[in-house]
Amino acid sequence: MTTSEKTIPQAKAKPVTAPVIQGMKGGAKICCITAYDYPSGLIADQAGVDLVLVGDSLAMVVLGREDTLSVTVDEMVHHTKAAARGVKRALLVADMPFMSFATVDRALDTAHRLMGEGGARAVKLEGGQTVAPQITALTEAGVPVMAHVGLTPQHLARFGGFKAQGKSAEATRVLVEDAQAVEAAGAFCVVLEAMPVEAAQVITEAVTIPTIGIGAGNVTDGQILVYHDALGLFDRFTPKFVRRFAELGDDSRKALEMYCAEVRRTTFPGDKNTFYMPTDEVAQVRKIKIKPKKK
Repeated sequence: MTTSEKTIPQAKAKPVTAPVIQGMKGGAKICCITAYDYPSGLIADQAGVDLVLVGDSLAMVVLGREDTLSVTVDEMVHHTKAAARGVKRALLVADMPFMSFATVDRALDTAHRLMGEGGARAVKLEGGQTVAPQITALTEAGVPVMAHVGLTPQHLARFGGFKAQGKSAEATRVLVEDAQAVEAAGAFCVVLEAMPVEAAQVITEAVTIPTIGIGAGNVTDGQILVYHDALGLFDRFTPKFVRRFAELGDDSRKALEMYCAEVRRTTFPGDKNTFYMPTDEVAQVRKIKIKPKKK
């Protein structure tokens, strides 16, 4: 069994850094997952995940919104701070929300908050050639940047919905140029979302930084999924590229149904869940006279 195939104790393993991820290009597959709070960050870290992303997807899977566009920097900082308390080994990356990196100055301010207040060790932003100046400024300021091309959810209005990208030779050429642009700007890896496996293969071969796929086949250098999708905790819709590795939503619902049933039958709490006084104290308690409250 290799190191990547078994759970890595948090206290014994060396922290994963952006250079470590970058150095995994063409080697062992990089395992990434999202997390949004202390328990999900802790579980992901204990499972041996290499990179934990506090994604702006929290707007949908945690806050119940229709898309990712309304999540704020304040909310991202809050959830990143919580996840950071659980993530000790994996590289903790925080998403930069919609319009928070529209200019270089805004990008620097947002990164400062996500890393300074939130405790992230890198940031992620969506876009290709158009955000290269922001990536350059961030990396020059010492901020590791994870890029994201292909289907970028913050651009759904332009795409007209959740639609796969790179479905033609020309579209793939544009994606290659985007990936090469973010690499040249200093990104240490790049997410490839929702594209044909052939396009992902070409992009992966065209850059020297790792590609992290989500809906891009198994040819990328790593994979990422949303925590709630992988564990069956989000059922509003399931993208084609998602595989549920558990059905914790169903299990949780059944557990709470059992809880309600036992409360109503008065079988919970039982003796094991109840505190009792010493017998002599019980006798004294029964002598206490309760004065009725004045109306």
